[in-house]
Amino acid sequence: MKTTGASEGIYGLGFIGALVYYILQANTWLGWLVGFLKALVWPAFLVYDLMKYLQM
Repeated sequence: MKTTGASEGIYGLGFIGALVYYILQANTWLGWLVGFLKALVWPAFLVYDLMKYLQM
């Protein structure tokens, strides 16, 4: 039996939010595909921008 934590729920909500954001920005089906792929890896964008902001 696998126990799940709250982090999976947070990732799921973040995925849905990122998916809506990126899909609304898309103009073509290729943009929709890229938006979906970006939504899958949204934590990487978040950490990258945070580290850039903190000048690490």
